[in-house]
Amino acid sequence: MGMAHPLYYSAPMVRALPDDGNRYETVHGELLVTPTPSVRHQMILMRLIERLSTYLASHDVPGSLLHSPADISWSDDTLVQPDLFVADINEVRTLDWANVKTLLLVIEVLSPSTARNDRFTKRRLYQEARVAAYWVVDPERGIVEVWTPEAEFPHTVKDTVSWQPLGADSSLEIDAKELFEPI
Repeated sequence: MGMAHPLYYSAPMVRALPDDGNRYETVHGELLVTPTPSVRHQMILMRLIERLSTYLASHDVPGSLLHSPADISWSDDTLVQPDLFVADINEVRTLDWANVKTLLLVIEVLSPSTARNDRFTKRRLYQEARVAAYWVVDPERGIVEVWTPEAEFPHTVKDTVSWQPLGADSSLEIDAKELFEPI
């Protein structure tokens, strides 16, 4: 007989799961399991990292660019690992995941196995946590869904997606067509 799995997962329970190549997260006790991402997913992620790194290096934004694996937790029953995110620089400087709670931008690149969680479960969590901007990058449809904490529906972008955090004198602009170009 197999080992019984709990129906409710806390952040400490998720941290104790084996390092088996999957990414484990919990949102309000629901376990989310994500397999290794595709090459396309990683290429899009690298393009985003390149553009965000360049933008942050040349603008006065009080944030630091980080990527998964991570350990973002706002409560005992929540632990997420966004694909890519910009966190408050002062919280990052503590070098302790427990202090990283203010996310200025979160980006999830969809995969067939993550679409439901990224669009619904994690989106609602990021809105509850008041994440200023949440991008759902959809390679299959060639769009970026932009969510804010108050939004009931996303702003869907097919051409240029932009982000202007508080205090920045100009916005980051990314050409969506370039983002989704084949390798």
